Amino acid sequence: MRRVCVYCGSSDAVDERYKAAARALGAAIAARGLELVYGGGRVGLMGAVADAVLAGGGRVWGVIPRRIMDLEVGHTGVTELFIVDGMHARKNLMAQLADAFIALPGGWGTMEELFEMASWQLLGYHDKPVALLDVDGYYAPLVQWITHAADQRFIRPAHRDIVRSYTDIPALLDGLAAARGG
Repeated sequence: MRRVCVYCGSSDAVDERYKAAARALGAAIAARGLELVYGGGRVGLMGAVADAVLAGGGRVWGVIPRRIMDLEVGHTGVTELFIVDGMHARKNLMAQLADAFIALPGGWGTMEELFEMASWQLLGYHDKPVALLDVDGYYAPLVQWITHAADQRFIRPAHRDIVRSYTDIPALLDGLAAARGG
């Protein structure tokens, strides 16, 4: 595993514990010699994780739609910033660049990206691991929903663990590396 894609919120109005988790994840990514692929923003958890990887000497690949870049929220200090035409192009390029996917806490966009990568894995468009970093129970209701959907047979038992949940950053990165074969 070389590059990890992190999906997360772009709001600066969130509780500091989420930003701290983003910084801790970024530091751990850099410490392991991994590279970050993310949405290219300089604000919220996006900026926090990118800045932490950069501060740790790591490489950061940002992918941002032109429309969002034009709002002056693009992070121009990353290793490489790809400016694309829209959200579909963004998600596709991020998926191509990454070897694994992590969702930190976030809102609509984070959920949409997470579920798309889970669906793509289910349909065989990629075989890359997908995981949650559950900060202080943020994702507990989502994990309960996944269990409920599996219990109700909307998710097959064989597909129940497409999205794995972790509360510990080292265990998360170890789990992703093991799923990628090292």
